[in-house]
Amino acid sequence: MAQLYEEMAFIAYHFHWPQTELMSLEHAQRRRWCEEISQINRRLDGAPANPFDTL
Repeated sequence: MAQLYEEMAFIAYHFHWPQTELMSLEHAQRRRWCEEISQINRRLDGAPANPFDTL
């Protein structure tokens, strides 16, 4: 249950989606959006999207 709230908070914080929309997503969809947001944040921070890009 904690992971559900963490995913919802993360997506809501970045995309401002309402709770009803977030609850309608399947877990895999929420995880995918979390991954996409994280990639955006890494790019904005100047970090590689994939840590293996630096190898």
